[in-house]
Amino acid sequence: MKLITRDADYAIRALCYILAQKKNCVAVTELVEELGIPRPFLRKVLQKLQNARLLKSRKGKSGGFFKTDAIGQLSVADVLEVFQGSLSLNQCSFKKRPCPYILRCGLRKRIIKLERRSIAELKQITLQGLLKQSPWIKQRQRGS
Repeated sequence: MKLITRDADYAIRALCYILAQKKNCVAVTELVEELGIPRPFLRKVLQKLQNARLLKSRKGKSGGFFKTDAIGQLSVADVLEVFQGSLSLNQCSFKKRPCPYILRCGLRKRIIKLERRSIAELKQITLQGLLKQSPWIKQRQRGS
């Protein structure tokens, strides 16, 4: 089980990089070079972020992706939800049906508590907060 999938991880990295830039628009080529993410995979991730309205884009020679007004306030939980849906540690299913012991299961009660604590913690981690703790993210000026 992975708590954070590869595409969600790439999305968080790309969003943090874009957030760190002083310039308005960041080209996909720059993101590929700086983050080391394969171009076709990154384009799919960025398109999904754009469809979720977490990024904006512009086509053409001076095109690329740029920040939305609320990008810094996004939480890791917000990004995970776009790529993975709601966080769930256990589906409580048995042969594609709800487990017959779902209402009496002591493990389920503990898992639900764990899910709630995990989600609350992930909601407290904003991209802006990550940016302050991420020395690998460089700020680049246009033309540098």
